[in-house]
Amino acid sequence: MATVASPYASTNDYALTPAQDAFALLGRVLIALLFIPSGWGKIAGFSGLVGYIASKGVPLPEVCAVIAIAVELGLGILLLVGFKTRWVALLMAIFIIVITFIFHNYWAVEAAQVMAQKMNFYKNLAIAGGVLAFAAFGAGAYSVDGSRRRA
Repeated sequence: MATVASPYASTNDYALTPAQDAFALLGRVLIALLFIPSGWGKIAGFSGLVGYIASKGVPLPEVCAVIAIAVELGLGILLLVGFKTRWVALLMAIFIIVITFIFHNYWAVEAAQVMAQKMNFYKNLAIAGGVLAFAAFGAGAYSVDGSRRRA
């Protein structure tokens, strides 16, 4: 079976068109707007975060709170600048999927909370899908990864 190479394919990565590079940058910025401020907020409200995590029955809530801050703030910044984007996005997707089943388990909440938790559950899965696209296709040219590839 013959394979057809993309006109944009390179030997080590997917090359994107200029419009795709711009959309990749915009996508990274928009996702970072969700994660980076949330990470800062978790630092400011650390004790409350630990209490919330403990209320869900998660073991080692302090460690989990630090992991949440590291992912949201640390990996959020790395995603924003596009450094090691594929790995960062994969780690973020795993984190999002795991926490979604713990913190937005709409099937186990009071009837008054089902709709809000269900909406947050599917919103988080959509965000995981968005970061998985970065895991698949990279950060684009307007990123640290893109500048290192051109050098």
